[in-house]
Amino acid sequence: MTTQTTLTRDLVLVGGGHAHALMLRMWGMKPVQGVQVTLINPGPTAPYSGMLPGHIAGHYTRDDLEIDLVKLARFAGARVIFGAASRIDAKRKMINVPGRGEIAYDVASLDVGLHARASHIPGFSEFGVGAKPLDAFADRWSRYVQLVQDGGRSGQASVIGGGMAGCELALAMAHRLQGSGKRDCVTLIEANTKLASGTPGADRILREEMLRMGVSVVSAVEVEAITAEAVLLKGRSPVASEFTVGAAGGFAHEWLATADLPHDHDGFVRVDDRLMVPEQQGLFAVGDCAALTASPRPKAGVFAVRAAPVLYHNICAALTGAEMTRFRPQSDYLKLMSLGDKAAIAAKWGRCLSSPKARLWRWKDHIDQTFMKKLSELPEMKTPEPAGPVALGVQNEQVLCGGCGAKVAPGQLSVALAEMPPVQRDDVVQGAGDDAAVLDIGGQKQVLSVDHLRGFVADHGLMGRIAAVHALGDVWAMGAAPQSALVSVTLPRMTPELQARAMREVLDGIGSVVRGAGAEIVGGHSSMGAELSIGLTVTGLLEGDAITLAGAKAGDALILTRPIGSGTLLAAEMQGKADGRDVAALYGVLAQPQGDGAEILKGAHAMTDVTGFGLAGHLMMMCRASGGAAEVTLADVPFYSGAEALAAEGHRSTIFEDNKAAAPVFGPDSAKAALLHDPQTSGGFLAAVAAQSAEALIARLRAAGHGAAVIGEICTGEPSITLR
Repeated sequence: MTTQTTLTRDLVLVGGGHAHALMLRMWGMKPVQGVQVTLINPGPTAPYSGMLPGHIAGHYTRDDLEIDLVKLARFAGARVIFGAASRIDAKRKMINVPGRGEIAYDVASLDVGLHARASHIPGFSEFGVGAKPLDAFADRWSRYVQLVQDGGRSGQASVIGGGMAGCELALAMAHRLQGSGKRDCVTLIEANTKLASGTPGADRILREEMLRMGVSVVSAVEVEAITAEAVLLKGRSPVASEFTVGAAGGFAHEWLATADLPHDHDGFVRVDDRLMVPEQQGLFAVGDCAALTASPRPKAGVFAVRAAPVLYHNICAALTGAEMTRFRPQSDYLKLMSLGDKAAIAAKWGRCLSSPKARLWRWKDHIDQTFMKKLSELPEMKTPEPAGPVALGVQNEQVLCGGCGAKVAPGQLSVALAEMPPVQRDDVVQGAGDDAAVLDIGGQKQVLSVDHLRGFVADHGLMGRIAAVHALGDVWAMGAAPQSALVSVTLPRMTPELQARAMREVLDGIGSVVRGAGAEIVGGHSSMGAELSIGLTVTGLLEGDAITLAGAKAGDALILTRPIGSGTLLAAEMQGKADGRDVAALYGVLAQPQGDGAEILKGAHAMTDVTGFGLAGHLMMMCRASGGAAEVTLADVPFYSGAEALAAEGHRSTIFEDNKAAAPVFGPDSAKAALLHDPQTSGGFLAAVAAQSAEALIARLRAAGHGAAVIGEICTGEPSITLR
């Protein structure tokens, strides 16, 4: 991510709630220059609460209600750190994320919602599920419905809590189970005598709807405990239930309720009418995790949505020194509640409207779909045209990719290397041409390699970790044990304080990989530039001979230990076109060390790590070094989720055409075939092994967590690659 303005402030958004999602969109339209924005969230998406009952009922897919935070962050120029915050130190202005350490802020905002896990009820933590967090509840419900459809469960379910939310979920669950042939299986349990007691006129209408949908209602009762098969009630018969949902109010997350911050009596963070936490400079809170002290309101998504413009304005004011505005939430709001099937009721101003139900549902659906489109159909931010005259040959080019997609083309690199003088020193066993050089130092063979990556993810720690795994790939591929690393880091222009923060994150990420591999960081170099880039010079020690590109034999099986397609995914992500879930899954693989995989493959006849020249390019290098040809079974090649679809849409990395020209592949053209030329960052190993050992090696690699597959074989013939 390139920046021309010196970064002077860190803005950290904790949680991907509705207000933060809307704020990211606003920030993308009108950012404050000089601010590094960070979003911390457990995953790459956040569910929209308004469509959750419709999803539970089966009207919407999971994709329909997921807000893609990765795309929003790219649009806003923000970085995303995947993880759940576990502690905030407002005095030191630090937020702790397990596995990532402390993230510093100058201004921060909390939008982490609440949870409905009724842990005070015996057995709930073990056998129940809270209606919030929404994503966890939706996952559990989806698995349960599948079990019912497969005959593994009876469909007996219950909802504890007869407010509007609990009633809506009970009706939605009943509708979904009816689609699986199960009726009269859902029970709604409420402590009060009336359902939705806070909404006048709702009790009668809701009881009629419960009867219509086959939902049993048990009211004016107290829940004593939850078991695997029932909800135990005080003085009443147990309610049969294999799937028990807690919807009787919400609870503050423990890490926030116990933080040294002002709270209300329920543990929610108090905020004033500017959405600021009192006596905490630069700290805001919004949504369900916040308690509006100036104008108390019930927990409802509508207030978070209405608060978003005020939050955006006041955060900008806190960063620039401008005047803040006040949040004045409306005293009442329209409640549209779905009734399981495509019907709804409306409530406002003390009245409840139950007709026409179908039209009310269409109205609710329109409102929900409009909200989601605002966050998914983002405005195109055009690249500015060059100012003034341009030289011949200059054209509108694709944005330069990050990672190995930014490599110099293989053809041009080969020409430059061919013009280098031959190695003269006796202690240089092997120079340029393989994964790493091999030196002989007093009888000890040492491998030496260098790798440098243009940043493609603005999370400094994650980028550092991926860069380290990528660099060590050369050492592992040669069969060596990592020994040492020199680190070269270029940071974007930022103040000394932000430099220290960023460098700590980078070194923490690199260090976790390097030290985990048994090596040490022994020095390095740093500078500032237009964007983040990280390089490592690594050494390793060999016990015997190095595993090189040469040595593959006719009949050898070809093993690939990781999927391909990272270059296409990263290129599409830079344009805001890749699915955030696919991107997050990709990052998880790229950051995973591969030393154990290399150890399993130590007996390979030839091996390399698949990086910038793509699978075809590195396989062609093996064929040329070994004097053979290769046949690849395209159907057996593993691909990252989303890569094939993006390739079919025409997404390509900037080095793609050069890779294709350098290593032509004979066979039918397709999106999958195109991905053979896709540059890989932190790619897997490509190994030629004895055919009879391939099956056992694949089993060991998969047991170690690697997505390995046999993708083809080495054949006799001139160096070439043919698809079969």
